Amino acid sequence: MAVRHIPRKRFGQNFLVDTQVVADIIRAIHPAKGDRVVEIGPGLGALTRPLLQKLEHLQVVEIDRDIVERLRREFSEKTLTVYSVDALEFDFSALGKNLRVVGNLPYNISTPILFHLSEFAANITDLHFMLQKEVVARMVAAPSTPDYGRLSVMLQ
Repeated sequence: MAVRHIPRKRFGQNFLVDTQVVADIIRAIHPAKGDRVVEIGPGLGALTRPLLQKLEHLQVVEIDRDIVERLRREFSEKTLTVYSVDALEFDFSALGKNLRVVGNLPYNISTPILFHLSEFAANITDLHFMLQKEVVARMVAAPSTPDYGRLSVMLQ
């Protein structure tokens, strides 16, 4: 019997459970076998499992040591590399070029992680994130609108 993981508030954990949402995300990512995909915050593997069905290898960045251990027990190192580190401190350039970065980001690190990833833009092909509506509104806001700010300027 699998041990139940209780989401940790300090990590902003909120795990994907809706299989239709997961299927929609995988369809949007449209991973190809040889893609270099990095998942931030794999959690309990809702995206990890379907990604591994499509990819030769997946790399994940996870801060929660309990989840890291769970992932290492469940998946082979041949198909899954787990980096046990805070994504906000991770050097994504160490993974090479043409990275596809995916994840279900907690609200509390959405903006900081987007800024952090912008430092590695030369290494990243695309980003696919589940984000709160408010974060997306700030990302795409037009000048002179209430949501327009630093995030809008930096990401546009």
